[in-house]
Amino acid sequence: MLNRSERASKLAFPLLAYAFAAIMVGTTLPTPMYALYSACMHFSVLTTTVVFATYAAGVLAALLVMGSWSDALGRRPMLLAGAAFAVASAIVFLSAGTVSDLLVGRTLSGLSAGVYTGTATAALIEAAPPAWHSRAAAVATVANVAGLGAGPLLAGVLVQYAPAPLRLSFVVHIVLVVLAVAAVLIAPETSERCGRIGFQRLSVPAGLRPVFLTAATAAFAGLAVMGLFTAVAPSFVSGVIGVGNHARQGLSSAR
Repeated sequence: MLNRSERASKLAFPLLAYAFAAIMVGTTLPTPMYALYSACMHFSVLTTTVVFATYAAGVLAALLVMGSWSDALGRRPMLLAGAAFAVASAIVFLSAGTVSDLLVGRTLSGLSAGVYTGTATAALIEAAPPAWHSRAAAVATVANVAGLGAGPLLAGVLVQYAPAPLRLSFVVHIVLVVLAVAAVLIAPETSERCGRIGFQRLSVPAGLRPVFLTAATAAFAGLAVMGLFTAVAPSFVSGVIGVGNHARQGLSSAR
């Protein structure tokens, strides 16, 4: 019969996968709401794009500043820090009344995503049982993408069919994050804490720089197009095509 520690180790892989997906849900959750925010706060699609860019800045800052911290502090503390950023973002959105509030909320959301992207992936790989070890990185990718896709779909349904269209989605996400925190606390620590706190050092071997530049350019272009589409899709579907159903707008972004 398994003791508590053995049960926790056995459940660590699915628990951490859930936590990863739950945090990433919040990063795309506001997408179907921008048309409503625009109507309430009287801003243009350009402002929506700026709000999305603020999220990207938060992700980049977290990756560069805190990207290696989990090696020194442990996976669990950094995953809890990422969850704290996610809750703080949801709280800001709950009371958002200006564009500045949206910018702050998206920055906090970007920080949570930046912390989780590296830390949760490493934790999942380390917590994977032997039978899943070769597929752990793929599971991390699926958890990431599934959370990103579920965010606008969940928000679209709640905005369209539930009360408090600009608030309920964030209350639901706070509940999901609380469950994610519980999952992280149950899962055992996987890091040996052998690193040190410092800025993430980035370098590319000279021989690989041409290949890296080509791949990086393609990745940047692809992500830029995806970000722009995600930013303007709900407004386009609503204002140009004339589809006022927010669930359908969320589905268009989730795709």
